Amino acid sequence: MKNSLRLTVAAASLVAFGATGAAAQVSNDVVRIGVLADMSGIYNDLSGKGAVEAVKMAAEDVGGTVLGKKIDVIFADHLNKPDVGAAKAREWFDTGGVDLINDLANSGVARAVAAVAKEKKRHIIVNGASNMGITNELCSPYAIHYAYDAYSLAHGTGKAVVDQGGKSWFFLTVDFAFGIGLEQQVSDVVRANKGRVVGAARHPLATTDFSSYILQAQASKAEIIGIASTGADAVNAIKAASEFGATKNQKLAALLLWIEDIHSLGLPTAQGLMLTNAWYWDQNDETRKFAKRFYDRVGKMPNMAQAADYSSTMFYLNAVKEAGTDDPDKASAKMREMTVSDMFTKQGKVRVDGRFMHDMYLWQVKTPAESKAPWDYLKPVATIPAEQAFQPLSESKCDLVKK
Repeated sequence: MKNSLRLTVAAASLVAFGATGAAAQVSNDVVRIGVLADMSGIYNDLSGKGAVEAVKMAAEDVGGTVLGKKIDVIFADHLNKPDVGAAKAREWFDTGGVDLINDLANSGVARAVAAVAKEKKRHIIVNGASNMGITNELCSPYAIHYAYDAYSLAHGTGKAVVDQGGKSWFFLTVDFAFGIGLEQQVSDVVRANKGRVVGAARHPLATTDFSSYILQAQASKAEIIGIASTGADAVNAIKAASEFGATKNQKLAALLLWIEDIHSLGLPTAQGLMLTNAWYWDQNDETRKFAKRFYDRVGKMPNMAQAADYSSTMFYLNAVKEAGTDDPDKASAKMREMTVSDMFTKQGKVRVDGRFMHDMYLWQVKTPAESKAPWDYLKPVATIPAEQAFQPLSESKCDLVKK
């Protein structure tokens, strides 16, 4: 009887130990994802509520739990201020139990948060920013640059415009990390193809009056005015160029244009513009299915960053499931083993430097006559294979890359 009792107690202890061990595989008994986005500023429409809803959709689509634990999605507004973004990331990682920060629209914010992630050894996925530092000097096993970057934009739109004869460039550049990095990348492409950069005008974020900058661009006599900004800044610059008659003698190259920008500009103004994007809602049946669900929740079609917010969240959650834990190092290793085939991309894979490799696409804005329905704005021009779209590892400054 005593032996039987001992065996029963031992068995119960093993069951309890096993349950405790299993519970310990998920920190704080919850997988918490923080969406750090522009909720109120110039990039609100490109990030904001749409980013939050995309991440929530991913959490819902895996059933709301992973490894038997609840998935919790929270969000905050970084106000387009790197210090605010870094402070929120530090708070979330130190005391908020956040396992992953996603979206990170604004390159200055993304860089600041990447530094915190590297220090704290916690995960971030960048979908709303282009700065190359994420996979270069700020790279770490915990940072993934997922949707696009400045290199892919420059080697998409920039190269396409140069190939069509646009050899002399003047840039209208938003004066922070995103715009400066994009101007540099496109300038390198222009010069590599025997073109020349004749000048640039730097403007503050959230500029509304572009008159003086457009006059400088006109005075430069450059064939191409490169718009090295995005969101409302790009929209205002393009509108001003049209109003001041710059487009009569010069062509515009919008280096990061979003579907919301085209919607705001209208096809009569935006028609003919070329742009590079990672994703478009009307590409195929899978993209259209996702876009309809998103539209029903948000009231507009998703852009490439919001589609990537969904895809990358699913990727992370599947990695946690496959790893059997949300331990940052084990989840990181699993993400670098897995491939992604979903509505965002096929056979996408994370490189050692954190660059998520996938094809990019060159598009042209339709004319009003070509558009057959609301949000029917783009027609395909070319597919840019992943190995051509993104910076070669041989050029990387990431200390994880063996040279």
